[in-house]
Order: sequence, then C-alpha cells, then structure tokens
Amino acid sequence: MDSAGEKGLAGRPRVLVPEKLSPDGLALLRTTLDVDERKGLSPADLLSIIGQYDALLIRSETKVTEQLLQAAKKLKVVARAGVGVDNVDVKAATQLGVIVVNSPSGNVGAAAEHTIALLMALARNVPDACASLKGEKWERSRLVGIEVKGKTLGIIGLGKVGLIVARLARGLGMNVIALDPYASPAVAQSANVILVSSLEDLLPLVDFLTIHTPLITATKGMISSHELNQMKPGSRVLNVARGGVFDELALLAALESGHIAGAGIDVFTTEPPHKEPDSSAALLIAHPRCIATPHLGASTVEAQENVSIDVCEQVLHILAGDLPRSAVNAPLILPAEYKTLQPFVKLVEKMGSLYTQHYTGRKQSSPRDTFDLIYQGEIATVSNTKPLFAALVKGLTAPISDHAAGNVNIVNAELISKERGIFINEKKSRDASAQTYSSLITLIARPPSRSTSFSRGKSGSVFTNPAEAMGEASQHIISGYCSDNSPHISRIDRFATSFVPEGNLLICHNYDSPGKIGVVGSILGREGVNINFMAVAPARYSSNAIDVQPVDGSITPAKDRTNESLMILGVDKEVEDKVIKDLVSEGGVLNVNSVAL
Repeated sequence: MDSAGEKGLAGRPRVLVPEKLSPDGLALLRTTLDVDERKGLSPADLLSIIGQYDALLIRSETKVTEQLLQAAKKLKVVARAGVGVDNVDVKAATQLGVIVVNSPSGNVGAAAEHTIALLMALARNVPDACASLKGEKWERSRLVGIEVKGKTLGIIGLGKVGLIVARLARGLGMNVIALDPYASPAVAQSANVILVSSLEDLLPLVDFLTIHTPLITATKGMISSHELNQMKPGSRVLNVARGGVFDELALLAALESGHIAGAGIDVFTTEPPHKEPDSSAALLIAHPRCIATPHLGASTVEAQENVSIDVCEQVLHILAGDLPRSAVNAPLILPAEYKTLQPFVKLVEKMGSLYTQHYTGRKQSSPRDTFDLIYQGEIATVSNTKPLFAALVKGLTAPISDHAAGNVNIVNAELISKERGIFINEKKSRDASAQTYSSLITLIARPPSRSTSFSRGKSGSVFTNPAEAMGEASQHIISGYCSDNSPHISRIDRFATSFVPEGNLLICHNYDSPGKIGVVGSILGREGVNINFMAVAPARYSSNAIDVQPVDGSITPAKDRTNESLMILGVDKEVEDKVIKDLVSEGGVLNVNSVAL
C-alpha cells in the first residue's frame, strides 16, 4: 500500500474510493477526511484493507458482500454514487449497523432529458436521417417527420423522473396525461398534467407513451400485445426506465405490423443485448423503426457530478453524527428500540406492498389515499414509530413509482407521503391484557378523499377499540403479527388466514367447494409451477370492517358468511398471465392476483 493509504492524519476518519468518482465530490471529503483512491483493487485486496476505513464510496463495479462487511470493523457507511444498490448486501449492512446511502435524485434530470431526446429523435427521424446522409443519400421526402406540439404524451409513473418529463413535454407544447395511483392531484395540476385512473383510459388517447416505474412482478410486461393494440395506429413508445416493462416481442410485432410507428428504447431485458444475439432485446434493436441507446439515461457529466457530490455530502454528515438524506437502510434509532421494531418494520412494509399489488392492479379497485395504521399490544408501547410509518410508505409506493424501494426511509418518508398525497393516521391501543397476539398491526385503506391534505397522524393517540378508526365498509383491511421475528399476515378483508408474506404468491378468490385445491394444483403442475406452501383463508368476518374483531382478539361469527374463501399459494416462480387465465376459466376461481414480496 502507498503511504497515502497506509496512514492518514491522526484522528481523521478514512474513506476508501475503489472506483472512479467525480473529483468535485472527493474535494468536499478531503477538507475533513482522509481519502484513499485505490482503483483496480481485486476482491481479495479490498477484503484485506477494508478494516482500516470508516466509509466506502462505490459505483456499480465493487461488490459489497457480507464477508466484506464482516471484515469492515470500523465501517460506518457505504455510499453508492447512483441509485441502484444491487451490488451491496443491504441486509448484512443493516444487521451490522452500517448505513447504506445512495443518490436517488442526482440523475433524474438526465433520465428525463434522455426521454425527451428519444421522443424528438423518433418524431423527426434523426438517426435514420443521419445515417442516410452519411451514406451519401439525400432522402428528404422519405424522412418527413411529425411535430410534437399539440400531440399527447402519456406517462405511466408520475414520480421524480416522470414529473420532469411532463414539464419538459409541456414546454414543447404537448398535452400530458398520466397514470399513477399515488400521484398528488395538486402536483399534477401544477404541472398541467391530467391524471387518469387506468390503462384503458390512458392508452387510446396518447401519441407518445413513456413509462417511469420500477421493474417488479406487477410492472413486468405491463405493456404487451393487448395494451399496444389499444393505442392509436401510428403512435410511438419510449422506455428509459427498466428493461422488461415492455414485452419486447410484443413491441417488435407491433413495429413489424406498423401499428406502432416507432420505439425509443434505452433499457433492455438483456444488457448488453449482443451477448444473446437471438434475444428479444437484440431482435428489437435490429428493427429499423427502433431507436436504441445503450442505457444512457443517467450518463451525463452533470449527473455523475451530482451523484458524487450528493453521496460525499451524506458521508460527511454521517461521519459527523448527522442523519443522511437517502438512507437505503435506516438503523437511526436507539438500539433497544430498533431491536423491538425490526421485525415489525419488515411486516409493515410487506403489508403496504401487499395492499398495492393486491388491490391496485389493473383489474382491481381504485386506489386509496387515506390509511389507518393501528398498533395493538406491546408494539403500541414503543415511542418511536417513524420506522413503521416509513416502512408503510415504502411498501405502498415501491411497486408503482420510480421511488425505488430502497429510497424511502425515516428521513424522507413524510416528504414522499406529502408528494404522493398519502395520508397516514397512526393509532395505538396499549391494552394487551387479552390480546390473541402479543402485538398486532392493522392497515386500513379508505376510499380516495378529495379534500384530504397531508398530515401524519399522532402516533401517541390512544383508543380502546379499533372501530373508532373506521368509516364505511368499502375500505380494505390487512392485519399482521410477528412470530419468532418472522412477519405473518392474519387477515385480508373478510378472510382470516396466517401466512408469511415472502416470495411469489398467488392469491385466489374462490368458492370454498370440494376439489378446488386439487384443480388449482393440477393446473399449476401442468405449467411447471411448484407450490411451496398453501394457506386457505375462510370468510370469517361479516364485512370489510374492523369492528368485528374486538381489542381482545376474539372473532365475532360472521352473520353474512358465504362459502367464499381465499387460497394463498406460495409458488417457486412468477406465474404468467396465461396460467392465471386458466385458473379462472378451468379452475373455477373468481379472480387471481400475482404478488411478489
């Protein structure tokens, strides 16, 4: 090791930078910290020296494994100059008390501008025209384009990137409509964006379509043949979000038929696509009406500088004992409280994600914007419930917006709630004397409110019966508890159950008749889907109301109980739409939702 890396000034924290970062950010660190730039380290080299450092700054190449974190005895923070933290073992870092931060906003402007660049390139045939002219051709009549002024841009996911795209498009004179169940109506109105409630309302109206969502089960293949066929003939599509939100083969077919006039694609299911020449990504890129770029959405000088400065500032704050702006994990409470809360943080996040995926899918009911989060039993005695509040916001928003799951934490949860128009009221019952569960958490989702303004409910408020939190019975309810630090779901609306919310799940609503389980099992087996576990949830509650379950945990017999039930199946892989359709048609199931937790 060189002398700079061997020993810094006495008492100054040390920072290791094994990848190239913008010098502007590193200059900030050098004012109070010792910074060692050690590019080209092998994993073994990194492992041998990591124990000397208080902070580690990385981009995408360095793998921060559990083994590395175990060896990093002094490490307080891992800072990722960018958004994704797939190369960091966040769970191990959390267990070891290492804060993981990223820069979720540093490159949003770059991604939005690249979206507009592809939009304009499609409209005016820029790449084709350039290639033609370089080929010594003069094809003005063949390359006539269209103007974007007066055209309609449809945006799926009105988060940070989507909102900037909307404002840029408005500046070009475009009309903008958007689909996002948690978009704030006030923010949308301020950007002159019209919100719609479904893909069916959005797709037939747009001349250009762009998506800005994460890639999860609910968004994978979101735009396929059915959706593309709903679009206007001659419309165009853009993807600067995640490879896979468009069904690449369906898009290729739509381009071949001419129904879709063009596609501007920056992200692919296979990257780099040439690794698999026969992949859907490679075939799509080869199409003459596809303008393709090699994942350049965040690749600007300014974006790289922004993310470097952002994470370097956070490292300074954390090493000074302050809170970070963008903690991916958030062990920023007292150790004793964190130990108590940790399993419930996971539970509440799963409950929020389960709600969003189960209830607000394309064929489900309209989204709610008002939620009650009710704590009963021992969990109600914890004074700091901010991690639970943050976990709910994280679970609710991660499946449907470009706030990636790791970007919501106790630092920014209330801000994100305000931005998304989500109202969460926390309530407590400290009477645990007769609880069936030592701690029970219930999430109640109310119908959309036109007049609700953001306010975080007072977590110290105490009530004696959860019925105080309820209005009409059109709300949705999910309850859960923890057993041996493992989260369990105990209720979904009228149905009583007990299952661990983990992995790929199928939630089947069906009539509870003999042989139903066997029929469903045979259909899944025929399609090569293995069932890891199954839980049957009978209709044990009289309605979608919480007052049928008193605080003592007893269950009132349902007066209007039917022979309906839920069948919750844990499966070994994502289930395709065709299989879900077969379950409904052949299996006699009322409806099926696929959920990834």
